[in-house]
Amino acid sequence: MIKQTLLLIALSVAIVLSMSHAQTGVQYLLNAHDWISQLLTDVFSGGNAGNLARGLIALLSIPILIAFVPAVLYWMVRRHWFPYFMEIVWVVWLVQAGALMVMYNATV
Repeated sequence: MIKQTLLLIALSVAIVLSMSHAQTGVQYLLNAHDWISQLLTDVFSGGNAGNLARGLIALLSIPILIAFVPAVLYWMVRRHWFPYFMEIVWVVWLVQAGALMVMYNATV
């Protein structure tokens, strides 16, 4: 419990000290999501089902692609599957989903 608390404090200090770099990374993540979503606009219809499919694919593709890069590099070196693939997918997905929720403009 004490190790986890110290790790949480250390990571919090690291984020506070590198906030501008973290903000740039999140902005790149959102730009990539918007780019993929825009590309998929030509593929899917403009109805509710098309928008849902486009949003789902755009939300899932970025974390999988980001986690795929270290997985391929790991496979090229070790010749077996990368053990933390899904953990990276989840972390990137949580950051992306949180950023998208903050940036969401409800048009009601």
